[in-house]
Amino acid sequence: MTCKIDRLLTPDGFVVLRVSGRIDRASVEVLQELTANEETAKGSLALDLTQVTVVSLEAVRALTVAEANGIELRNCPPYIREWISCVRERGLPE
Repeated sequence: MTCKIDRLLTPDGFVVLRVSGRIDRASVEVLQELTANEETAKGSLALDLTQVTVVSLEAVRALTVAEANGIELRNCPPYIREWISCVRERGLPE
């Protein structure tokens, strides 16, 4: 299964991008483009990662940057959260 991204808008105007499947290099580019295009105030955009099965190192780096920029990571699987922590602490090479 490839990556699927659904855009949800809550009644209070909060945008949630629900991501499913595998996040690889190509999916990272699409996800970055979608988050950049959201004309929302900081703190009103979230990525729901409940249905993410596999991520690449590029995806983890992108998620780390997204979170640092105020995008909420919802339902982040523990293995992804741990990898994000490692990237933050050690700054894995490009």
